[in-house]
Order: sequence, then structure tokens, then C-alpha cells
Amino acid sequence: MIFTIFIFFLAGLAEIGGGYLVWLWLRESKPLSYGIVGSVILVAYGIIPTLQSFPSFGRVYAAYGGVFIVLAVLWGWLVDKKTPDLYDWIGAAVCIIGVSIMLWAPRS
Repeated sequence: MIFTIFIFFLAGLAEIGGGYLVWLWLRESKPLSYGIVGSVILVAYGIIPTLQSFPSFGRVYAAYGGVFIVLAVLWGWLVDKKTPDLYDWIGAAVCIIGVSIMLWAPRS
């Protein structure tokens, strides 16, 4: 379970970090190198989730979406300095509950 959480966390950081670098390049006139590095990180993001042990692509990516939401709220708070409000935290908690149900519910 720790490896699963680590892979979700790593994939989330790759997607958000890579996307953020591309954003900085295109929207805030940072050098082309930001866009190139961001794009390489985004390619890595596409590979990282394949390290999960779950057999279903759809389930892994749906669950990852919930983790991404939480990481995006944290990124906005820590990097963009936009303090999340109560509804951001409630929404993030609901997503984590949903992810937990999807991944670890007993199935036959």
C-alpha cells in the first residue's frame, strides 16, 4: 500500500510540476527551457502510473484523479500562495474517500 501511495504521489507531482513549467513558459514568458523540461516531466508522468500493480487502467486513472485534486490544492497553497478554503478541503477529503473505496474495496 505504501508503494501504491508513493506512485500516486510521484505521478501527481510529475503532472502538476510538468504542467506548471509549461504554464510558466507559455503564460508568463519564461524561457523555452521551462517548456522543454516541463514536457519531459509530463512524458514521465505518462509512464509513472504504469508502475501500479492494479490491472485496470481505468480504475488506476480514476483513482489517480482524486489524488491529483488533493495535490493540486496543496500545490496552489504552497507554490501559488493561494490559501485553500473550507470547501477546497472538504472536496479534497471527499476525493480521497472515493479513491480509497475504488482501490481497496473488497471485490470478488
